[in-house]
Amino acid sequence: MAVAAIKHIFNELHYEMTRKIAEGGMGVVYEAVQLGAGNFRKVVAVKLIREEYSALEQFQQNFIGEARLVADLIHTNIVQTYHLGHVGGQYFMVMEFVRGINLEQFIERHRQLGRPVPADLAAFIISRVARGLAYAHNKCDREGRHLNIVHRDIGPKNIMLAYEGDVKLTDFGIAKALDLMYNEEGKVIAGKDEYLSPEQASYVVTDARADLFPLGIVLSEVLLSRNVFFSTERAQSRRNILNLAIPQFSSLRPDIKPDLEAVLQRCFQRDRDRRYQSALDILTDLEMHLYRDGYGPTNEKLGIYIKDLFEVRDPIIPALPTRHPHVK
Repeated sequence: MAVAAIKHIFNELHYEMTRKIAEGGMGVVYEAVQLGAGNFRKVVAVKLIREEYSALEQFQQNFIGEARLVADLIHTNIVQTYHLGHVGGQYFMVMEFVRGINLEQFIERHRQLGRPVPADLAAFIISRVARGLAYAHNKCDREGRHLNIVHRDIGPKNIMLAYEGDVKLTDFGIAKALDLMYNEEGKVIAGKDEYLSPEQASYVVTDARADLFPLGIVLSEVLLSRNVFFSTERAQSRRNILNLAIPQFSSLRPDIKPDLEAVLQRCFQRDRDRRYQSALDILTDLEMHLYRDGYGPTNEKLGIYIKDLFEVRDPIIPALPTRHPHVK
């Protein structure tokens, strides 16, 4: 559908499309303004799925399932979903607009500048992701049934950093949960090869602990500016997840303190019974590491750091919109 037609349709739905944020094979993400009575205006993100994918029954199920799942995930460390709709043969989702960057861009900026991410900020960012995961993993439905949510796609692209310093997990598009399981575990690998848990890489049925191994991968990547498991060959990345010797990270970066090293090593236990058993346990250990001696990182401190890093003087100006987690 032509852009002009899309804008016209959304205007009738009281959404003013202001600019394209990102575009991928399956859809487009727009920044939009939701309009209401009394000059009400709210900036949102609109994820619009291409017509050819919207017409596929399996894709419809996945997309609708994601929207249903995240609709009730209301937490400061998870990107909110406000509405699911269908117009002109295309499905769309209205989501919280995070004015900032994603963690991949944050890491890449440090690579460009040739400097490491401060270790305390790395630990703080991952502690906030762990906080959001702990909430999702423990979520129950309205009847009190545990939903058994597993995100299955933890990675830097799916972690948003707002200019104000908020850290938000997004993209539950391949999550599994009670009554929501479209990828057949045991036959299909869900997730990106270099951010898998050993269970995912081995085609084993997962539980919430499968999100904790890749959370360790992301923590190590923020600290080292590289993913130690990554290979240009996808199968090799999976083999690395299963077999690569786990390094002593403090030997690769000397300012990694023993208690942070211990967090990494426990995240990287391939036997999930020896790994952290919950995201809440990771959150607790990271906060003990950060605040044991008193004052430590805050959202405000992270926000100031991000604005300085990207030379953002006006927080209204969006930065680096070329890669966005909502588009595959």
